Amino acid sequence: MQEILNRYIDYLRVGRNASPYTVRNYYNSLVGNNIRGTQKGFFPFLITKKIDSLEKVNKQTLRDYIMWLMEQRVAKTSITCKLSAIRSFYVYLQKEGLIQENPMEKISSPKLDRRLPSYLTNDEINRFLLAPDISTPTGQRDRAILELLYASGLRVSELVHLKLSQIDMDTREIRVVGKSSKERLALMGKPAADAIAVYLQQGRPTLLGKKKSEAVFINRYGQRLIERRIQKIVTRYTRITGITKKVHPHTLRHTFATHLLDGGADLRVVQELLGHASLTTTQIYTHVSQSQARKVYLAAHPLAKEKKTDD
Repeated sequence: MQEILNRYIDYLRVGRNASPYTVRNYYNSLVGNNIRGTQKGFFPFLITKKIDSLEKVNKQTLRDYIMWLMEQRVAKTSITCKLSAIRSFYVYLQKEGLIQENPMEKISSPKLDRRLPSYLTNDEINRFLLAPDISTPTGQRDRAILELLYASGLRVSELVHLKLSQIDMDTREIRVVGKSSKERLALMGKPAADAIAVYLQQGRPTLLGKKKSEAVFINRYGQRLIERRIQKIVTRYTRITGITKKVHPHTLRHTFATHLLDGGADLRVVQELLGHASLTTTQIYTHVSQSQARKVYLAAHPLAKEKKTDD
């Protein structure tokens, strides 16, 4: 199994050009991870069932695995991710002629509870963007990061891998390399462009020192920022501004999409700017926008307001 798994991981990296994030998640879904407690990976489950060959896995095995994960109180989203990894793995096995039948063909993932994405209001995002102290190099960097995440809707992975050559300050355009190495053009407004200009002219040279790097966003050691550090930056300014919502870098992407639709942007334009392969993925933001429209309507229309009754 280990040899086949190694070949499959190589296939993900080279054949499918999957991102390191996808490769890591698929690997952990199959073999488990190094956290304490019962391993939830597919292979450890097969070992407990004394199944020593992938050919012995059938539909009942997979149903038992799903039921076991539910008994372990694994979230539906995590179960779906694990099944996606297993499905991809078995497609590979069948393609390579290592199995005759694919037991995953008629296995469906648990139905997910549809959650509306969290986003910041106009007042919250304004407070949030003004939180960094731009008198310091790190503050200039942080302002540029927050402004760019909100102005362009970049994924955090796209932000950390951003190179200087990808930004055109004259046209305020960014050539983004997204999922599966697909390129798209992201845009930014003047406030974001101004914040980036200050950072590139003042903050970044100070942080970089005598080192050389093509990375746009760097730490105080002149090295490229990692995703975990971006999350810590966002968490810090959430605390400083007193925003009670849980704010992640992706929250700013949600806010970007929601505010565009609230402002009348076409759904397909938002899809293109977000880099979504399917319009269905983008459509969830229309629910948020409609929900906001309803709140505004109920609060503003004189005949829609609920009349207060005297006791």
